[in-house]
Amino acid sequence: MAAFSLSPCGRGNTHTVKPLLGALIFVVLAAAILFGSAGRVDLPFFWAVVTIAGVHMLVSVLVMDPALRRERVAPGAGGVSRAFRLMMIPIIVGSWVIAGLDVGRFHWSDTVPTWARAVGLVVMVLSMALATWAVRVNRFFSPVIRVQSERGHHVVTAGPYRFVRHPGYAATMLVFLFATLALGSWIATALAVPYAAMVVRRTVVEERFLRENLPGYTDYTATTRWRLLPGVW
Repeated sequence: MAAFSLSPCGRGNTHTVKPLLGALIFVVLAAAILFGSAGRVDLPFFWAVVTIAGVHMLVSVLVMDPALRRERVAPGAGGVSRAFRLMMIPIIVGSWVIAGLDVGRFHWSDTVPTWARAVGLVVMVLSMALATWAVRVNRFFSPVIRVQSERGHHVVTAGPYRFVRHPGYAATMLVFLFATLALGSWIATALAVPYAAMVVRRTVVEERFLRENLPGYTDYTATTRWRLLPGVW
């Protein structure tokens, strides 16, 4: 996803290379599904979305804490909602397939104006920057909802966590919405609704778990009121 030694250096290299290879595989699959569904490659906004996503994933891996890389490759035991990433795959892949078929072949709803697609790219980049900021600040940004006692888990209040309690979730919803808008398919963009619903549900589950299991989290919720969107929720 090269063989590595069992030395500490080797293990560190493994946990750096695996997410980098995972990011590369993700981008290649996204491109294959998008352009394969479209049946053509002369789609500049498709190339822009794939390229931006690839750069974002590369930067995120490089800036995150090395221990977090290990956690994201192989989360520790315990916790809840361990299958969340797998549950999101059908919506993500479905949006690629629909966008490709819509824009490249059948033109069901590919009437998104060029200016709106350009705005989608800009907001996609800004949202990815927010996600990268959250990953950089929060060294406990695990894909599994759990208390990482072995890593000295504590409440993170710096960076974007000063404004909302789950900036990473807020960012991923914005990325999905504006990436599909940039692809140019209204039907694919509509999948942002079930995507957001699943992220909101995950947020609710995580909130309950952290209140019950992470010391100081309840106090944090009193000072940082908003979960995802300031002034709304």
